[in-house]
Amino acid sequence: MPIYEYQCIACGNEFEALVSISGKDKPACPECESTKLKKKMSVTASSKGGCGTCASTSSCSSRGHT
Repeated sequence: MPIYEYQCIACGNEFEALVSISGKDKPACPECESTKLKKKMSVTASSKGGCGTCASTSSCSSRGHT
């Protein structure tokens, strides 16, 4: 399940939640329990390290990528 970042419209609290890809289970704010949420943009992570374009971190540095 992916982790999404949310901001509660009711109280402004920002939090992360594991949400199923199907979207059936909608999270609620842990502070006020409201389900009126705004999904925030977040950066994806690569499990390989590196820049996300190269196959390994060693090829990133040789190509000038960070």
